Amino acid sequence: MNEVSYEQKMHHDMGIEMNIQTWNLLEKEGRNERDDARMISFAHASLYHWRKSHKYKPINEQRGQWLLSHVYAVSGKSKEALFHAKKTQKLTIEQNLKDSDRAYAYEALARANAAIGSKYESLKNLWNAQMVVNDITNEDDKNNFISVLESSPWFGVKYIP
Repeated sequence: MNEVSYEQKMHHDMGIEMNIQTWNLLEKEGRNERDDARMISFAHASLYHWRKSHKYKPINEQRGQWLLSHVYAVSGKSKEALFHAKKTQKLTIEQNLKDSDRAYAYEALARANAAIGSKYESLKNLWNAQMVVNDITNEDDKNNFISVLESSPWFGVKYIP
């Protein structure tokens, strides 16, 4: 039996805490540039700590890459958003992920492409994201995903629920 070290537990807890801090800033009304910088740092820190956690699995990498893509997109950093969205999609395919993870991969590509100004790619991936919503089996996961889809910004691409 492998014993879990204090350091591994600490990294696990910090990964969770950094994720919470990222979401607190994502949901903050009137977020400013300083908040965006902190939000991006928290998202990077969350993934860093998850990678060192005793509970780390490949799916955590996919979810961490999605979060990075999302925070970069909402911060207006389109190239970085697209970079992490492509990583998210690659990991989703490699791990044969389904359900909400597949939906989030499409959402990342849709939002990042919207941010970069590639409307066709954005709409194509947004359509794919909307098509897999019904594949999400857990109602809370489905509602959380729909909430993300409905969140701004979409950079001029029209999201139709």
